[in-house]
Amino acid sequence: MTGQEEVCPTPEIAQFIHDVRLNKIVGSHKLTSRTLALLTNLISKSEWGTAENLLEQIRQQGHLLVAALPQDIVIANTVRRILKIVREEYDSAQLRVHYDEAQTSLSLHKLVTQTSDHKRANDYSKPQEGLKDALLEHLSEIETELETCAENLTSQATEHIHSAELIMTLGHSKSVEKFLKKASENRNIEVIVAECAPVCKGHQLATNLGKAKIQTTLIPDSAIFAMMSRVNKVIIGTQCVLANGGLRAVCGAYSLALAAKHFSVPVIVLAPTYKLTPVHLSSYDQDDFNILANTEGVLAYNSRAARFAKAYNPVFDYVPPELVTLFITNTGGNAPSYVYRLLSELYHPDDSEL
Repeated sequence: MTGQEEVCPTPEIAQFIHDVRLNKIVGSHKLTSRTLALLTNLISKSEWGTAENLLEQIRQQGHLLVAALPQDIVIANTVRRILKIVREEYDSAQLRVHYDEAQTSLSLHKLVTQTSDHKRANDYSKPQEGLKDALLEHLSEIETELETCAENLTSQATEHIHSAELIMTLGHSKSVEKFLKKASENRNIEVIVAECAPVCKGHQLATNLGKAKIQTTLIPDSAIFAMMSRVNKVIIGTQCVLANGGLRAVCGAYSLALAAKHFSVPVIVLAPTYKLTPVHLSSYDQDDFNILANTEGVLAYNSRAARFAKAYNPVFDYVPPELVTLFITNTGGNAPSYVYRLLSELYHPDDSEL
């Protein structure tokens, strides 16, 4: 016996986990919004006297969420970002206490060095007046950012897509669909959609683009390489962006990116900031990285070959950063080498492991 009390999820978080497992809540944006709402509710209604107690409560509930839903990386990202916000608001409050208004004219160098020294010496166990109100205000800003995230991302479409261009994409990403529809308002474009077998979600994207009066061609995955020489740009979505700038994207994205590299076609990835994660892909967690889906679409159970063969249907592909040309987030475009900088702005190093 360790003597420690077992931590249980709050009723709201337990219900959230149940709904996600039953696919009642689907999509990265919805998962992020619900996680933010749950943790905002935890901050506003739970009893905590210090930032240290609050950080511990958020970390405990976050650990339960991540353990229950390990494949939904945006949930862990949201927990990490809120932990960073708690630290930032506490640090800001401490700075206001220690430095009076007469020192607002400090040189930039002195201010930065003093702030760094102060952060290293911070003691989160001290009560801080007004911390809850400051946190709720900051989280309200994050909620507004989430609401306008898709709009901010799609507004950049005309900067990256030009008239008479041939765009190739894979499967069905809502971000890509909105991005292409926005571009088509001012640009005459043509889109090639790879169906992304065996689920073939590309059929839905091709249908939606066709309804929007965009000239669309649906192709099987086997035709990607043959068609790539005519393509001007590849635009895809992703499940998350790893710390090294690599992607955890839909299965088939790796072969698509390799074909694009062979023909020197730029690969553009649409990734809102909540999909950036400080996690690296290591050799020991390859199995946890992927999900194996139903293989009926690959090899029918009642076929003769099924008696003698093993079939696998992985959901995700790892795409290394050297195959990606540009990331477009809701804050702008960035090269894969700049991901580390974005991560340092979003998360605190101490929160990489929940």
